[in-house]
Amino acid sequence: MTAEIEIQRASSATDLPCDSDFQRWASAALQDNEETSVVIRLVDSEESLQLNNNYRGRDKPTNVLSFPFEAPAEIADNSLGDIVICAPVVEQQARQQNKPLNAHWAHMVVHGMLHLQGYDHQDDEQAEEMERLEGEILATLGFPDPY
Repeated sequence: MTAEIEIQRASSATDLPCDSDFQRWASAALQDNEETSVVIRLVDSEESLQLNNNYRGRDKPTNVLSFPFEAPAEIADNSLGDIVICAPVVEQQARQQNKPLNAHWAHMVVHGMLHLQGYDHQDDEQAEEMERLEGEILATLGFPDPY
C-alpha cells in the first residue's frame, strides 16, 4: 500500500533525501491497506526546538516528532497526521552513531510513521515491539537494523 505523502521542505539543509525516498520509506511503514495521507515536514533546529518545547515540554530540538490526526466522526478524512523531522539533528546523530545518513533518514520516517499508527515506546514492552517492527521494515528497504 502506498500513502499520499506531502513533503514540506522548511530546512536550509542542502543534502536532504529526494521525495521518492520519503514516499518509499513512508509507504513501507504502513501497517494496513487503507488509503491514507501524511505530511512530512523537514525543519531546522529552531522549529524543532519550538515544537518539542510546546508539545513535549523539552527545551531542545529532537530528531522526529509525530502528530497523529483524528478527524471528527462527521468528517471523512484519511490523513494519518504529520511527521516533523529536524535535518540538523538527523545529520548529527548519523555522524555520532556512524550510520549512513540515508539509513538514519529512513529510520526517522519509519519511526514517525509507526507513531502515527499508534505505536509507542513508553515502556520496555512497547519499545521492544516498535524496535522489532522498525528493524523488519528497514530490512525490507535494504537498511541494517538501527539498534
